[in-house]
Amino acid sequence: MRTSPSIWIAAITVATSLTLALAIPASARADAKEKRFPQLTLEQLNEQQRPLGDAIMKISSVGLGGPYNPMLRSPVMGERLFQLLDYLRFKTSVPRRLNELAILIQARLWTSQVEWYAHYPLAIKAGLSEAVAADLKAGKRPTTMKPDEAVVYDFCTELSTTHAVSDATFKAAKDMLGEQQVVDLIVVSGTYVTAAMLLSAAEEGVPAGKAPPLQPLPNR
Repeated sequence: MRTSPSIWIAAITVATSLTLALAIPASARADAKEKRFPQLTLEQLNEQQRPLGDAIMKISSVGLGGPYNPMLRSPVMGERLFQLLDYLRFKTSVPRRLNELAILIQARLWTSQVEWYAHYPLAIKAGLSEAVAADLKAGKRPTTMKPDEAVVYDFCTELSTTHAVSDATFKAAKDMLGEQQVVDLIVVSGTYVTAAMLLSAAEEGVPAGKAPPLQPLPNR
């Protein structure tokens, strides 16, 4: 029984398409996936979204990307979250070096590429040592932390991983930081968990052409 030429042509076409598809790197195929929230531009924003978009562009290292892209879908909530982030980044009682350390802790726990990409340079600029950041990035307890950094690391990590804080850890934080800073530390940690959840659910990545800075943590 002879095979029809049309069947041969169809088979060759399918095989060629499959070969070409497999030749494309997995990263490129992932990039080609339709975004869960298509990226908004300033020109696309409506009258509710535009004031928030303008405010974001004044401070954001990722433009309207990152967590801001999904936040703009709910502009009233987005504006209130943006105001909270403004306090937690620029007006908090927690010293900038410790505040950025707390943010990097959540970025590492969540393997939040955008958070680490945006806040690593801010942490170094604020005085966090590169050695401390490198250990944190590797998923290790940093060995060269200053006393106040160790208190922040222990408090944030314990609260985030066990969902509780021991009396000893709480006392150490309160003695070192005082009540207001402890409260602000809790809130910055929780708020950046919210940001990490937005980023993860929306599958938002670092800017095009930039490599994701974090490797997945073992057993996560």
